[in-house]
Amino acid sequence: MLKVRTGKAECVLKCSLTLLPAQRTAEKMAALRVVVLAGSGRALLSTPKLLKTPKANLSFASLPRSKKVALTTLGVVTAGGAGLAMMLHQSVKASELELHPPNYPWSHGGPLSALDHASVRRGYQVYKQVCSACHSMQYLAFRNLVGVSHTEDEAKAIAEEFEVVDGPDDTGEMFTRPGKLSDYFPKPYANPEAARYANNGALPPDLSYIILARHGGEDYVFSLLTGYCEPPAGVSLREGLYYNPYFPGQAIGMAPPLYNEILEYEDGTPATMSQVAKDVCTFLRWAAEPEHDTRKRMGLKVLIGAAILLPLIYYMKRHRWTVLKSRKIAYRPPK
Repeated sequence: MLKVRTGKAECVLKCSLTLLPAQRTAEKMAALRVVVLAGSGRALLSTPKLLKTPKANLSFASLPRSKKVALTTLGVVTAGGAGLAMMLHQSVKASELELHPPNYPWSHGGPLSALDHASVRRGYQVYKQVCSACHSMQYLAFRNLVGVSHTEDEAKAIAEEFEVVDGPDDTGEMFTRPGKLSDYFPKPYANPEAARYANNGALPPDLSYIILARHGGEDYVFSLLTGYCEPPAGVSLREGLYYNPYFPGQAIGMAPPLYNEILEYEDGTPATMSQVAKDVCTFLRWAAEPEHDTRKRMGLKVLIGAAILLPLIYYMKRHRWTVLKSRKIAYRPPK
């Protein structure tokens, strides 16, 4: 019998006398290897669980006074330099003179407010007599006016005032005819090049979706139409441009289009500049969003339906379906 001891580890090897010397030596080496591994494992298990590591104290309070003063000075100088750079940047920006339009209390601005259709009718009159000389509305047809601002007969009469190029006829030639309800609003210029040539290089935008295409919507358009003024001191404009603080860049190629009593309304409403601007903005809102009233009406119906259905759904879920969902079915076999 052979005993090997290392520390607290003990391994007892029983070797048979019948084994060969080489086999005995191999078994002794395996036993020693087991003892060493067992001893190292117990040593690792007996080590303390918490290892103490040195911690670096990097708090500001632990720094010397000289370093505190240096860091404080550096922070103040950096913050002051950043603030000064921002102030200088804002002072030299050209957009400082650009004003943002205020929020006007439009009658159709509420969640359940409809468009003023009398204002839409007056707005079309403003577009027809003032704006249509330069601006097109190529996505709006005369039939769209029916039931909104005009009757069918009135819309037909308006369409027939225009001559529309149509064709070809049987001989292959183009011809002109009076307009009809299916025709779209005619364009003031034949092509964009002609429009630029007639407006000193500026292309008048199409007004079909101008309310949705401009940030601020009708607030921006109203402010633009009524915001013309003399340029401030130090600002010079080249010939053919006008100063408007609401227009990006403040220099606009469109002359002031509106003024008091520029037209006479059919219903006798005083045609002040603000009234004319308000009516044409309402008309442009309808042109850009013809489904405005229908959308709000449908939203109101959805809210009413939801107010009725949601309590019923809650009752069915809480007091009917929950009982069935949480029940337990147990099978008891017959004895």
